[in-house]
Amino acid sequence: MTAPFPASSQETATDWADKLINAARTQIGVTLIYDGRYQRLEFPNGDIPRLRGVCTDVVIRALRDAHGLDLQSKVNADMKAHFSSYPKIWGLSRPDSNIDHRRVPNLITYFKRHGADVPMTDKPQDYLPGDIVTWMLRPGTPHIGIVSDKIDPQTGNPLIIHNIGWGTRENDILFAYGMTGHFRPQNGNY
Repeated sequence: MTAPFPASSQETATDWADKLINAARTQIGVTLIYDGRYQRLEFPNGDIPRLRGVCTDVVIRALRDAHGLDLQSKVNADMKAHFSSYPKIWGLSRPDSNIDHRRVPNLITYFKRHGADVPMTDKPQDYLPGDIVTWMLRPGTPHIGIVSDKIDPQTGNPLIIHNIGWGTRENDILFAYGMTGHFRPQNGNY
């Protein structure tokens, strides 16, 4: 299946995923500090310095670097049009382009609203390279990462590229926490 916004008319879903994974992987060894503080960002295409970030920043940066998809502006536009569809966890009365795209529950809502959700299963083979997965690490601590094209030789699980608190890493956490979402963005309409 082809991606909805391919770089060329010949790009396949595999090409799309490879670019996303490679863009995520370039953050390993660069994003070293976990920093979720609220910060004012440029708009559109705003970002904090790449030395710092949270789990959502891995996804945001990879989609932007690989495919020119700016979740900051996409989530902001969708929230402006459909604010009542988004979680009310933070007590906001309107969208905030500085932080909304950096919150896992908002990304879950955005991906679902745009048809990217696919079933969650306990089968490693159902998680394709380039898929995005979300978890609840513990109550009140959501997490997000990108499925890698590498497989853990001991478990057979695909590795995940993510930032769980020690900078961007690639390791086997697919079934380590309670999964809350499974998304395949290249099938979505963004």
